[in-house]
Amino acid sequence: MTRPFVLLVVAKAPVAGLAKTRLCPPATPAQAAEIAAAALLDTLDAVCAVPGALPVVAMTGDLGAAARSAEIGTALRHSTVIPQRGWDFGARLANAHADAAAVHTRLPVLQIGMDTPQVTPELLAATAAPIVHGGHDSVLGPAADGGWWALGLAEPRYAQVLAGVPMSRDDTGERTLRALTASGLRPRQAALLSDVDIMADARSVAAACPRGRFTRAVAAVGGQAVA
Repeated sequence: MTRPFVLLVVAKAPVAGLAKTRLCPPATPAQAAEIAAAALLDTLDAVCAVPGALPVVAMTGDLGAAARSAEIGTALRHSTVIPQRGWDFGARLANAHADAAAVHTRLPVLQIGMDTPQVTPELLAATAAPIVHGGHDSVLGPAADGGWWALGLAEPRYAQVLAGVPMSRDDTGERTLRALTASGLRPRQAALLSDVDIMADARSVAAACPRGRFTRAVAAVGGQAVA
């Protein structure tokens, strides 16, 4: 029997000029927003196909002004959508875990972002397995840039430690690991993934997942059509 768990996606509305600005140049602001929208949509496809997962999306930004707003709105109908809240990203992450746990009480939470569109249902299920089935208290998925792409907690209340961790740094993963360990957890390491910050990342990730909206959006920056 598949045990339920919360699959939490922390996302930002892909609005041109506000989303994925580090892709510019060579991308234009509109192209960067298209890439971000594609990454979110591909991520949601994978999330909604994971057995036992209860999708929750913690969203910030104006979806009405976003690229592919109608398509994103349709995709979000399969998830519980909650607003992000907090004074900085670490606090918003901590609050997202707390709010997701309030929606689905007494369930473990696996949290990801929208910067790893190469995730598959199989990878997400395997990443969640230690906290859902394996008797582990936590899982941390490292990112190639020194951050992390996934955090799983058997007890979501431990996410409060994220409020004290500086985010978007090359030592964020190490600092997060130390904070979790200091709270008494023993995180199991998940697969190492590259997330999408700059165009070199985007092209590398697109090469690793040759199908999907994300790959087509990245190829459009180079003027190459992808079937």
